[in-house]
Amino acid sequence: MIHNLKRAWADMVMPILQRPKRVQVAALCYKETPEGKKVLLITSRDTGRWILPKGWPINGKDGPGSALQEAWEEAGVREADIEEEPMGYYEYVKGLDNGVTVPVETQVYMTRVRDLAGKYPEVDERTRKWFSPSEAANLVDEPDLKDLLRTF
Repeated sequence: MIHNLKRAWADMVMPILQRPKRVQVAALCYKETPEGKKVLLITSRDTGRWILPKGWPINGKDGPGSALQEAWEEAGVREADIEEEPMGYYEYVKGLDNGVTVPVETQVYMTRVRDLAGKYPEVDERTRKWFSPSEAANLVDEPDLKDLLRTF
């Protein structure tokens, strides 16, 4: 019996606990204003907390392309210049629809916004708003994302 429990622990439980982080991509959308840089945050659909537009990588698109697609769908970013390399990373635990949680590492791409649309796929599901980087850092939950925003 103990042998079976040890084997179940080693074969089923430990792999779940040690699974690698999944990867998401995010767009740190910003604009230059006379008062300085402003960062675009959106609300999450489930809890309403402030977040960056982000999502899973999209088949056929690279990291920046996927992040830009998420910025369009979630925040209405119609035109933007996005950096090719991530400016940084942050980690969080994502709750999936089936109730399971998974660790996620999010690659953050700097995205200079040139135009926002009034109508976009998730306009009725989220709120978007511009903040100073320090205000944005105080609104997000993830410690590493707070640090990225403060150094921005």
